[in-house]
Amino acid sequence: MIAREDFIFAIGFEGAVAVVDGKAKKEFGKLGTMQLAEKGLYRAAFSSALYSKKPDEMKAFIEFFNVKAGTQYSDASQLSRLFGVYLEEVSKTMIL
Repeated sequence: MIAREDFIFAIGFEGAVAVVDGKAKKEFGKLGTMQLAEKGLYRAAFSSALYSKKPDEMKAFIEFFNVKAGTQYSDASQLSRLFGVYLEEVSKTMIL
């Protein structure tokens, strides 16, 4: 599996290689899930919560996102569809 910072800023795939936004990774890669969410980086925040595999972290993000977006999502699978983010086994990255 790729590093957390690479996962949360992956913008696509080229075959089995994750393409990572290097500028965003450098600027925001060290922030936690809720710090990312507070900056409005919802996709990155969701990716961070998903990568952590911590139910409490995911629950906190979902509650925060629902308030900000005026939605009523209840679980991670719904947000995976919304953001197009899924945990996949990827071992290589390409930084743009």
